[in-house]
Amino acid sequence: MEENTVLCGANSYEQKYYFNQDFDSLPESVKRELQVMCVLYTEDVGGILTLEFEPDGNLEFKVTAPEEDYLFDEIGSVLKIKQYQEEKRELLESLELYYRAFFLGEDVDFTAEAQEV
Repeated sequence: MEENTVLCGANSYEQKYYFNQDFDSLPESVKRELQVMCVLYTEDVGGILTLEFEPDGNLEFKVTAPEEDYLFDEIGSVLKIKQYQEEKRELLESLELYYRAFFLGEDVDFTAEAQEV
């Protein structure tokens, strides 16, 4: 079974942001938007958030928090992720296309995909 590929993440406990340098070819504006999104999530909700590509190219939000962290807002986490999925839908879909084309080697028709969005 293949493992997920981490794109980026933020950790509220260590107050750190991580960006996978394998994706360094992404535009700076996209990198900044990802950083803001991850850091704001952990500031608002707590825990650790990573954005990970599944082996099939789908991008998932993965959240972890120790059981003893009573300050972690589980309900807020679900709501914040839904908010990001709605507000950042175009960005997230574009990242999935990028991953499928450049990392999985799929033949992706960017013009057809863009018209669907």
